[in-house]
Amino acid sequence: MVFSGFPRDTLYTPTPDPLFGPLLEEIHDVAELKVTLRGLWLLHHKRQSLRVVSLDEFLSDTALLRGLRPSTDASPSTISEQAEAEPSDAAEEIRRGLRLAVRRGVFLAHEAGSGKVYFALNNDAGRRAIGRLKETGADLGEAALGADEAPAGQQERPNIFALYEDTIGLLSPIVAERLKEAEERYPPGWIREAFEIAALENKRSWQYIDAILKRWGSEGKSGWKGDSNDDGKPGRHSPQNQRQKYSQDYQRRRRSAPSRTGRG
Repeated sequence: MVFSGFPRDTLYTPTPDPLFGPLLEEIHDVAELKVTLRGLWLLHHKRQSLRVVSLDEFLSDTALLRGLRPSTDASPSTISEQAEAEPSDAAEEIRRGLRLAVRRGVFLAHEAGSGKVYFALNNDAGRRAIGRLKETGADLGEAALGADEAPAGQQERPNIFALYEDTIGLLSPIVAERLKEAEERYPPGWIREAFEIAALENKRSWQYIDAILKRWGSEGKSGWKGDSNDDGKPGRHSPQNQRQKYSQDYQRRRRSAPSRTGRG
C-alpha cells in the first residue's frame, strides 16, 4: 500500500535530535525503533503532571500491536494459526523493544509497588518524573492524576506545544524548535501569560509572543502572580519602576477582551 502523503493540517511531535543521528545509526532492531518512536508520541500526548507511560499502555497500543504482529506472507494454511498467535507475539515484541530501549538509555523504567512498570524519556523531565515515583513509592494513580481525574484547580498546566496548537494552530518542525528554545529560556508563567495576551489582542503568531517574552527578558517582568517557581529574573529595569506600566497595560487588555477575542 502506497502512502498518500501528509495532509495540510498534520500535527507534529517534537523528537530529540540524537534520535536522527547517532541513535539511528545504532538502532538495528525494528521492534526497538517502533517502540521508541511510538513511546515519544505517547509521552508527548500525556496530559498529566508526570509524563510517563505504563507498560499496560504500550501493550494495548493498537499501532504497536499491528505494527509488530508477525508477517502474513506465509501460506494460506498457516495464516489462521498466525492470527491466533498475533496478540501474544506482538506483545512480546513490544516488551523486547522496551527492554532494548531501556538498555540503550533512551527510556527510563520504574516498577511501582503495585507491580506496574512505567517508562519515561531519559531527559531532565523524565528523570524528575521517575525520581518522584521512586521517592513516593506510589502507583501513578496516586502520584499524578490524569487531567480528567485531577481535582478542580489542580489541572496540569499545558506545555508550550499544546499552548501553540490551542492558540495559533499547526505546529511545524521549525516552530517546534523555537518553542523548545523558549521553554528552556523563560519561566512557564511568562509563556502562559504571553500566549494569553496574544489571544486577547487577536495577534495569534509566534513572532508576537516571542517579542513579548524578549521584552520581559530584557526589561524585567513585574506583576506576575503565578507559582513561586515561575518568577523570572529581572533585567536592567527595576520591577518597581515597571509595575504600574505593566499593570495598566494588562488591565486595559482585560477590559477589551470580550470585543477583541476570536481568531478573526
